[in-house]
Amino acid sequence: MATGARITGSVTRWWWVRHAPVPNPERRCYGQSDKDCDVSNEALFRHQAALLPKGAVWYASNLLRARKTAGELARAGAEMDELHIDPDLAEQHFGDWQGLTYVEIAENHANNHLFWLGPPEYRPPGGESFVDLRDRTVRSIDRLTAEHKGRDIVATAHGGTIRAALAHAFDLHPEAAVRFEIENVSLTLIEHFEQADPAHAWRVAFVNYMPRELVNGSAGGPA
Repeated sequence: MATGARITGSVTRWWWVRHAPVPNPERRCYGQSDKDCDVSNEALFRHQAALLPKGAVWYASNLLRARKTAGELARAGAEMDELHIDPDLAEQHFGDWQGLTYVEIAENHANNHLFWLGPPEYRPPGGESFVDLRDRTVRSIDRLTAEHKGRDIVATAHGGTIRAALAHAFDLHPEAAVRFEIENVSLTLIEHFEQADPAHAWRVAFVNYMPRELVNGSAGGPA
């Protein structure tokens, strides 16, 4: 009977949390606009906070919604000593599309896409592509994985950022990565094995974990 290779060396675990919902009744693209978020679902935050590891190092993107989500998780019982800020974990910058409604973007631009605002390789005017987002996210992941080898890392970030992390772990084409559903306040756990062949050093334990009975209007699109 065949068995897997014995796991040796340190394991670094990334606990990704997408930020809380952003009130957006007009359904406008906000990307890197610094929007506030709704952290009123106390039961959801308590549930997710109880799943996060103790003794972890915490990171958030520089955007308010990511920082506020981390703070609310701590208030709900998660153990957070200090919150480090990393702008490279921010959402994709959609340039001139930021502030437009999703309907306006779909009607006035040829780069519409079923699961994202445009093809992953497309760079909106004045902005960046999903591929650009992936590249800066991967640089940060690789740097922080080496810096915090063998530890748990909790990162409160964005739908695009977490999809980029999954693309890195699975070595996915960007077109496949944007098809993942990442809901607000969901948990995604990705593990890095220090002594593995770099070609398959990452393992995804779970993606987009949510207690369905506590969800109230989450959405899995960009930002």
